[in-house]
Amino acid sequence: MKGGNIYRSLLQRGAILLGAILQVAFSSLPVIGVGDPIGEQSDRVRTLITPAGWAFSIWGPLFAGSFAYAIYQILPSQKQNMLLARIGWASAGAFFGNAMWALYAQLSGLDVLSSLIIIFTLLCLLSVFRALVDPGSLSVGEKYLVALPLSALAAWLTAATIVNVSASLKYHGLTLDDAGLAAAAVVIVGGLIAAATLWPGRGNPWYAAVFLWALAGIHAAAGDEQDLIRLATIISGGLVTVATIVRLAARRNWRHWNGSAAT
Repeated sequence: MKGGNIYRSLLQRGAILLGAILQVAFSSLPVIGVGDPIGEQSDRVRTLITPAGWAFSIWGPLFAGSFAYAIYQILPSQKQNMLLARIGWASAGAFFGNAMWALYAQLSGLDVLSSLIIIFTLLCLLSVFRALVDPGSLSVGEKYLVALPLSALAAWLTAATIVNVSASLKYHGLTLDDAGLAAAAVVIVGGLIAAATLWPGRGNPWYAAVFLWALAGIHAAAGDEQDLIRLATIISGGLVTVATIVRLAARRNWRHWNGSAAT
């Protein structure tokens, strides 16, 4: 999507690139002795809906996708890209939010302020998400270097926000008597939120795939002793899958995400 009257400032383009770099740099601070690894901080307030450790490997592709987007959007040929102009500051906000969350979580833990930071980050990404589903064709570059990585990041942050809020409640000593039932209810609510996002989101397949990955991580971590939570992940996954399939059944939606378009 390009517009002749749009000009993206160097400040905006540079902020996105800097944010993508800081996401990784701040997440790596424990390597040089600053703060505690996020995994250790998470384990201290682990809840019944914290995904299995392997699920967090998704950050590798998410960081790589963020860099791909940051490099693509700073190219001279994208100075007048209307889509990038619309989502530029929101995507920069999301990257800086991720960086600030990593810094804070490693230094202070997963408390209420960490939840507020991650909620801010998610709101930035949902703003981007809305722009990506507007009518109009996406170029190949926009599909795979903008929509794909940012949709995937939005999906993971949707799940991560729910997990972080649950961990923050535990951090502050707020627990429910029937933790298993409450955790299962939270997982189902998460699935409803994701499905409600996918419906106006035209069945965005990348968002759906990453959210299902998060559910798989929660399912695996629950183990055989938490049947309610495992059932909840199946119900939640079913809601997301149905919403995605139904919306992608419309040819215009399928073509928006997967069809050919001019570069």
